[in-house]
Amino acid sequence: MALFKKRTVGKPGEWYYCLEHRKVEEGPECPAKDRFGPYSTRQEAEHAMESARERNLQWENDPRWHDTPAPGDAGQD
Repeated sequence: MALFKKRTVGKPGEWYYCLEHRKVEEGPECPAKDRFGPYSTRQEAEHAMESARERNLQWENDPRWHDTPAPGDAGQD
């Protein structure tokens, strides 16, 4: 049993998307590790997963971010 259990306090007008429960929350109800946000509107929070997918796709296709070495860089350590 934890001696000190920190309770997350929500703020009216801040919206979050809980990844564990797959629901929108006003003010954080769940731990930070399980949520996206804060968002300024409920609608933004409702589309959190779509926004994350779009950002991930942009990142994966960004030519500045590659895990493979550029041609001619092999063996240059």
